[in-house]
Amino acid sequence: MSMIESSVSADVLDRAVDAALGLARDRPWDEIALRDIALAAEVPFAELYARAPGKAALLDRLSRRFDQAALALAALEDGGEVHDRLFEACMARLEAMAPHRAALIAIARAEGPAAMAPRLPRTARALLESAGVDTGGWKGALRLAAMTAVWTRVLQVWRDDDGALNRTMAEIDRRLKQLRSRLAGVGAGF
Repeated sequence: MSMIESSVSADVLDRAVDAALGLARDRPWDEIALRDIALAAEVPFAELYARAPGKAALLDRLSRRFDQAALALAALEDGGEVHDRLFEACMARLEAMAPHRAALIAIARAEGPAAMAPRLPRTARALLESAGVDTGGWKGALRLAAMTAVWTRVLQVWRDDDGALNRTMAEIDRRLKQLRSRLAGVGAGF
């Protein structure tokens, strides 16, 4: 794929993701078809279908976009404790999601946990890597599993935490401290 094709593909997908979020704010997710998203995004349905043959592909694209917020933080945060860098990465991811909170909650409820679960380890990896934590080898596998559990719980609290996110921030802090302690206990600390 050439650079121009890649850019056009990204533009089509990003427009479709934005349209999907807009539609999800106004209508139940399970009543929105990919064709509806193409119409709202003003992209040819055949072109969208070639790049995303279902809503799950658009949700993957959206998840990657939010992951980029955490990864972008890695370029800004160079020092400090791993705990603090992980906390900031989690918050950056949540801040990227915040404008779309209602739509994301509606989509997650409609999709169900089984459909959302495959995206969680990818986000956990992005959070760990953005904080400079290695995810390779057996230690990395343990870190990834533990961070996936942390991120899953954080999302649950975030979903129910209206307002200033005090509960969410407290949950991130508590879970990251547990993560560090438990990983150290099995020789996979950082």
